Amino acid sequence: MNNHLSSKSSTMKLKQTINPILLYFIHFIILLYTIITYIPFYFLSESRQEKSNQIKAKPVNSNPESAYRAINSLDGLVSVLYPGCDTLDKIFMYAKNKFKDKRLLGTREILNEEDEIQPNGKLFKKVILGNYNWLSYEDVFVRAFNFGNGLQMLGQKAKTNIAIFCETRAEWMIAAQACFMYNFQLVTLYATLGGPAIVHGLNETEVTNIITSKELLQTKLKDIVSLIPRLRHIITVDGKPPTWSEFPKGVIVHTMAAVQALGAKGSMENRSYCKPLPSDIAVIMYTSGSTGLPKGVMISHSNIIAGITGMAKRIPKLGEEDVYIGYLPLAHVLELSAELVCLSHGCRIGYSSPQTLADQSSKIKKGSKGDTSMLKPTLMAAVPEIMDRIYKNVMNKVNEMSSFQRNLFILAYNYKMEQISKGHSTPLCDRFVFRKVRGLLGGNIRLLLCGGAPLSPTTQRFMNICFCCPVGQGYGLTESTGAGTITEVWDYNTGRVGAPLVCCEIKLKNWEEGGYFNTDKPHPRGEILIGGQNVTMGYYKNEAKTKADFFEDENGQRWLCTGDIGEFDPDGCLKIIDRKKDLVKLQAGEYVSLGKVEAALKNLPLIDNICAYANSYHSYVIGFVVPNQKELTELARKKGLKGTWEELCNSSEMENEVLKVLSEAAISASLEKFEIPVKIRLSPEPWTPETGLVTDAFKLKRKELKTHYQADIERMYGRK
Repeated sequence: MNNHLSSKSSTMKLKQTINPILLYFIHFIILLYTIITYIPFYFLSESRQEKSNQIKAKPVNSNPESAYRAINSLDGLVSVLYPGCDTLDKIFMYAKNKFKDKRLLGTREILNEEDEIQPNGKLFKKVILGNYNWLSYEDVFVRAFNFGNGLQMLGQKAKTNIAIFCETRAEWMIAAQACFMYNFQLVTLYATLGGPAIVHGLNETEVTNIITSKELLQTKLKDIVSLIPRLRHIITVDGKPPTWSEFPKGVIVHTMAAVQALGAKGSMENRSYCKPLPSDIAVIMYTSGSTGLPKGVMISHSNIIAGITGMAKRIPKLGEEDVYIGYLPLAHVLELSAELVCLSHGCRIGYSSPQTLADQSSKIKKGSKGDTSMLKPTLMAAVPEIMDRIYKNVMNKVNEMSSFQRNLFILAYNYKMEQISKGHSTPLCDRFVFRKVRGLLGGNIRLLLCGGAPLSPTTQRFMNICFCCPVGQGYGLTESTGAGTITEVWDYNTGRVGAPLVCCEIKLKNWEEGGYFNTDKPHPRGEILIGGQNVTMGYYKNEAKTKADFFEDENGQRWLCTGDIGEFDPDGCLKIIDRKKDLVKLQAGEYVSLGKVEAALKNLPLIDNICAYANSYHSYVIGFVVPNQKELTELARKKGLKGTWEELCNSSEMENEVLKVLSEAAISASLEKFEIPVKIRLSPEPWTPETGLVTDAFKLKRKELKTHYQADIERMYGRK
């Protein structure tokens, strides 16, 4: 394992350009420093590498089809966080009683908003934000209780559906806790979903009440309200919206404050309510889905509690000193689970958004502070797309440094990478070289949790080095309540997602067509199956899909067939190596993993995003590429190509130049000849959830991308 980590590290090192004599002198100083610091390190601390080499999970028995369990759950899976707390309302009651006056949910005050004219003439809203205002555990409990009672007085019944279609904010969590208390089934929809997907979700679940924001009511809901015939009440979380005559008859708009006031008045009359059972549905979560219309996953109280129990066990010393920054969509299982883990352990949750996260974020007025600078979080969840962006932004800044500064950074970077591979720390580098980079996320991050898609080894190692903290890479699906695996904080190996959590077990099922078998040597491989209390109840009103993806074994345990292909390392850690849907057989019979091709190329500075495409009627791979504007413009200048951004992206000469860069990178990444894209299409427009070409977790929507680029596919395959 140690050799494996070291060899991988050497391929990820940055290239330096420095006088050889000076370099020898610097290396001598580094060696001297390493020897001096190694002696106290050896005696005072256990090497992280020793821990990293420990067995983390084992098969339950010697059968190749046996499930793997974490070492600390071999005798039985764990599914309850606190004794007697088997529903989410009990979890919150426990936390409220234990942390009563402690701060829980924080929101920044908006001091000023102004429109700023961009170079292209468009107006962009910039904000100046003040301090965080906090609600205590007691405050949140009272507001949630009153809100739930108010909804009940508006006619919401226990075990019936109510939708939340809202940005990530404190009111989202308050509304969710109200629904958990009163046993309302919370239907969650991404704020970035398109109209038809929203209409589908709201009509399929037959909701009469929806919780939203003024902005989403005006931009998304206003035009589709007439297509939701059962809708009766719209509750806005942030004040009174303007009234419109075009609202259908019978639809009433309320504010959250008004519903809470109604509930507070009603609670004095001791109105009773129906408390949930562990088996009751807590959430119907509509996945943004990489194919077709979104599916509603039915998640019970016991599913969520099992999932957050497993996750919490992988975060050491989680407690009242921790501050979590919430900015990912709460309609995504990763964010909801992370916030519920924090809420149940006395942590503070400060809210943010991708546009206000850091000082340099798009909505923050120049000179004012972003949310991480004010909040100084200790915990943060992220999807790979966001981490990749941070990596590219920092590396662009490094390239702009003077030669001396750049080489100093690179020397420190490569030195720290080497020390990490040996399980050692680098306090001087952390303090003097990486402090400024670490400050981009507030300076106090002690753990980054990454999920939603595979994280490239290069980006993971960059985050380890520059942000001076472990990156807990996790694997889970909405259908497994986000739970599956998370790497241990002391395991700095890259390219793995860790051992199974204590709430679940994982086995590998043979997939003959792809050539993956659980008897493969040296590593068993196959389709990943997750079993445990965290495996959800199935898809809402979709029995056929539920039967295809879920099953129960002879012991009554529920299992999920993920469609992902994994392999186990000898220490019991899982690697995601393929996906059934991403594997395409070319005309000549070779199998191409599209995800593997994308992973090898997406970290190039020239590439902001890439989608590989192939079909069985042709013998080669093609690709759609969102280029980095700065890098592409510079490449065009070097090659003597001129034109607007759109003209450069539509230029066949530019396509060929980018293709050369991709081919070189593909060869360096050891891709087979048949895996390297032969033709590409450059896209002048970025892919965002709003365009419908990627999910909210920034996973590629292959079906939508294929439709969007159909003419280009025909062009690239039609021309030999």
